[in-house]
Amino acid sequence: MSQGSFLDKLSVVLGNVAAKINSWRYIMVIKNAFAALIPVIITGAFGTLFSAMVFDSENGLARISALRFLADLKPIASSISYVTLSFLTIYAVFLIGIELAKLNKIEGVFPGIVAVMAYLSVNPTTYDFLTEEKRNILVTNVLAKQYTDTKGLFLGMFVAILSIELYSWLSRQERLKIKMPDTVPANVAVSFSALFPTILTITAISALGFIIHALTGLYAYDIIYNIIQRPLEGVVQGLPGILLLVFIAQIFWVIGIHGNQMVKPIREPLLLAAIAVNTEAFEAGKDVPNIITMPFWDMYMSMGGSGVTIGLLIAIFITGKRADMREITKLSFVPGLFNINEPVIFGMPIMLNPILAIPFVFVPLITGTIGYIATSIGFAAKAVVMVPWPMPPIINAYLATAGDLGAVITQCICILVSIIIYLPFVKVSNRTLTEVA
Repeated sequence: MSQGSFLDKLSVVLGNVAAKINSWRYIMVIKNAFAALIPVIITGAFGTLFSAMVFDSENGLARISALRFLADLKPIASSISYVTLSFLTIYAVFLIGIELAKLNKIEGVFPGIVAVMAYLSVNPTTYDFLTEEKRNILVTNVLAKQYTDTKGLFLGMFVAILSIELYSWLSRQERLKIKMPDTVPANVAVSFSALFPTILTITAISALGFIIHALTGLYAYDIIYNIIQRPLEGVVQGLPGILLLVFIAQIFWVIGIHGNQMVKPIREPLLLAAIAVNTEAFEAGKDVPNIITMPFWDMYMSMGGSGVTIGLLIAIFITGKRADMREITKLSFVPGLFNINEPVIFGMPIMLNPILAIPFVFVPLITGTIGYIATSIGFAAKAVVMVPWPMPPIINAYLATAGDLGAVITQCICILVSIIIYLPFVKVSNRTLTEVA
């Protein structure tokens, strides 16, 4: 079998897999919901950034005597961080409810409220508070933070999907619709038509949560978090797990399918949750726990875009002799600075290119390993701020780590390594044009 024939068949097979994954309704819903959540996370992250770099009296601008008054404004940044990151699961549940309802032909924001009510109904409203004297006090009518921040994400996604599917089915049952006279305003009539589906949905989900607790002694949160979410977090937080995820994304890119979109349903909930946890810990002055976060992906495995193609562009400027590649590089360099590299992937092309596809797949694995080692030994700080993905390299490392120069140096090393790796493949590409001519 020729190499071209093999690549064509591989492209068809993986293309079919990608089409099936992307067409799955729950994958679409989760991707859309988390895309909408990114401004929330970035807002909270920048609250933390300002708290550390502006309002902090030890490390921020507030340490300057003339600007001491800025320290008094720190509660503003703290409240921004709290209302965004500490309620991320609630926002995710709300958005998933709306997105899934849209697929079920139900418009409006009310399904999002139904999803939130359903999620809250399966969580306890009591909390065991341990005092300084080591006494347990049962606090009632409260919702513990673990149910609203990122720890509840997987349970929230599951409950949102289950509740809205049930609500949508009940809404289609004519017998449950309350018919109002034509003189009743339309918005009132719609509210009453949703009455029985809402009551039955919340009752069913609440009863399910009660049964789970009665049979197991555990709340649904404990089961989902310990059996599903925590193990997945452990896999992705390990170097092999994140490298496997990047490898899968790069393979899809090579056959012309948007690799990041393919891994998004797995990547986004876990890596966005990880950076939210880091941000909260940093804001509270605690040890930052997670090395691998969404900014880690952007800082060390996606400089210039997927495949760390900023290294390819610079390598072509250094040693590229093909006019077509140099022209594409000139057109792609500025977008590449903002991590937009579709012009490179499809114009060079890297897609189905047996020469450039090799470094494109393996460079992010190498740079990701460098970033992980540098962070694990403490040379580079862990990311604590979720910066927008188009933020140019160097700047994003500085902002994501709240001004850590070790992270900036590490990113520079990664870019240099990517250039060195891409250089011989660019030289081979130079020869292919000569051979064809």
